Amino acid sequence: MQPTHPTGPEERDEPGKPDEPAKRDEPGQPAGDASAGARPARIAVTGSSGLIGSALVRSLRADGHEVVRLVRRPPRAGDEAEWDPSGRRREVTVAALTGCDAVVHLAAAGVGDRRWTASYKREIRDSRVVGTAAVAEAIASLDVPPRTFLCGSAIGYYGYSDRPVDEDAGPGTGFLPELAQEWEAAAAPAEGAGVRTVLLRTGLVVARSGGAWGRLFPIFRAGLGGRLGSGRQYWSFISLDDHVAAQRFLLREETGLSGPVNLTGPEPLPNREITRAMGRALHRPTVFFVPTPLLRVVVGEFAQDVVGSQRVLPSRLLAAGFTFSHPGIDAALRAALA
Repeated sequence: MQPTHPTGPEERDEPGKPDEPAKRDEPGQPAGDASAGARPARIAVTGSSGLIGSALVRSLRADGHEVVRLVRRPPRAGDEAEWDPSGRRREVTVAALTGCDAVVHLAAAGVGDRRWTASYKREIRDSRVVGTAAVAEAIASLDVPPRTFLCGSAIGYYGYSDRPVDEDAGPGTGFLPELAQEWEAAAAPAEGAGVRTVLLRTGLVVARSGGAWGRLFPIFRAGLGGRLGSGRQYWSFISLDDHVAAQRFLLREETGLSGPVNLTGPEPLPNREITRAMGRALHRPTVFFVPTPLLRVVVGEFAQDVVGSQRVLPSRLLAAGFTFSHPGIDAALRAALA
């Protein structure tokens, strides 16, 4: 049982199928008034084939916005444009972003996809820090830059603690908090060019497939689910619908928000309570558990992220007037399974 803990969007922009037509009963449709603006906008999205990115693209298109999907290869569809995450061919990324009203940058390597060898930790870092710098520097060099830049980040920034934290809290220590600090700093060129820059500190996204819950659901459906470690560690979750709606909300210039914004639900819970909720939602027993020493044997250094406690609150979203459609775990699970 190996979930991906709250360490980032983990979006990819690899070759994939064209986006399917939007359906109003799919995850990622707007919750409330979460539009990118009153008029149709041209919005570039990296990581558009990932869990969050694909849902965001569907949602934006359903409301008539033009979406440019940035890919790391020659374009194969009319809505695609190539970008260079290494930053060596800035002119390619500049061309892709020209004429855009907003940019949403979600592309990153999965933190929990492989064991943390030294080489894979470099890949995790470079996909975030180098890729973000490539986008931010391209934005800064545009004659007419976009008005808004939403840049992926993670609540891994805060480190581990049982105490509630919000955007005013300082960073933690260790690989993931230090990574998050570098990641966010890489967005500085866009902010320095006067572009409103929002850092999306993402928690665990509750979805039927993809991400952490995409791995957990099959295990629990098989009746093999249970708590991880002590089960006392807090998990800060958000439904996929609410995550997309929050991004739509943040794209609106009138919110005035910039800097870090926590994309987590307002009710973080201990892992053992989430385990019980999974059992209720799927009508399965949850008697199994994975002890921390076994996790360390199976996944190595990443085990600390699985059993580390993060009790993160979305204070800035709430203060700005955003309303969650699925604030609690039961509602988030029902939305994922609908």
